[in-house]
Amino acid sequence: MTLPLSIATVCRNNRQTMERVLESVAGLAGEVVAVDSGSTDGTLELLSACGARVIETQWKGHVATKQMALEACELEWILHLDSDEPVEPALAASIRAFIDRREPGVAGARVNRKIWYRGRLLEHAWQPEWRLRLVRREHVIAGLARWAGADPHDRLDVDARAGRVVDLPGTLRHESFVTFAEHLGKQLALSRIAAESMHRAGQRGSLLRLIGSPPGAMFKQVVLKQGWRDGIPGWLAGGTAAAGALMKHLILLELGEKSPDGPGA
Repeated sequence: MTLPLSIATVCRNNRQTMERVLESVAGLAGEVVAVDSGSTDGTLELLSACGARVIETQWKGHVATKQMALEACELEWILHLDSDEPVEPALAASIRAFIDRREPGVAGARVNRKIWYRGRLLEHAWQPEWRLRLVRREHVIAGLARWAGADPHDRLDVDARAGRVVDLPGTLRHESFVTFAEHLGKQLALSRIAAESMHRAGQRGSLLRLIGSPPGAMFKQVVLKQGWRDGIPGWLAGGTAAAGALMKHLILLELGEKSPDGPGA
C-alpha cells in the first residue's frame, strides 16, 4: 500500500534518470509533484504517464524552485528527491517503517546519499553525505520547514521548534554523472553559480584561497574521507573536487576586479 507520502522533485530534461527515480518509489508514495523548467526530451510525457502532477515554470534557482515543489505537495509527509536520485530498496523499507511508526516529536529524517559510478556506489569519496529530505507537511505550512542556502548549495532546514530529526538506514543513490569528464563540465557551471552567490553576499576572492583551496579539497576527499579506498574513482573524485575549488575561486577573483571598460574604470 502507498504511504501518506508526497514525492517532490524538480527537473529539466532528465528523462533517463527520472525514470529510475519514479520506479524506485512506485508503491511507496501516494503522490508525485514535479516542477519542470522546460523539458523537451520526453520527461514531461514520462511524468504524465506515471500519474505525476506537473507544474511548469521558468527556472527560479535551486532554492526557490525546490521550495515551490515542497509547497505544492498535499500529503502528510514530503520526501524531496532530485531528478537523479533513485531510492535504494533498503532506504525505501526504512522510509516505510519510519512513517508507519508515527513517532511523536519527530519532524523529519535525514538520508545518506552516495555517488553511483559505473555500476557501483562510492563508499568513501564524499562520505558520509547526510541530507535532510523527509519532512512533515504541517511544518512546511507553518514555515518551520523550508529550503535555504545559497545557490547552488541548497539545503532543506527544519526549525528546532518543530521537533527532532532522525537518520534513516539505507542509501539514496546519486546518479549525478556518467563520467568524471562530464562531472568536470558540471563543476564549471556550479562553480560559476557558487562564485556569483558569494560575490552577491559580499565575499571577495583572495590569492591565498586560490592557492590553498584546491589541494585542500583533494586532501579532504582522498585522505580524510579515505577516497583512495574506492580505487581510481576515489582519486578522480579528489581531482574534480580540487578543480571545482580552483574554478570557484578564480571566478570569484575575477568578479572582484573592475572591468577596464565598465562604469568603475
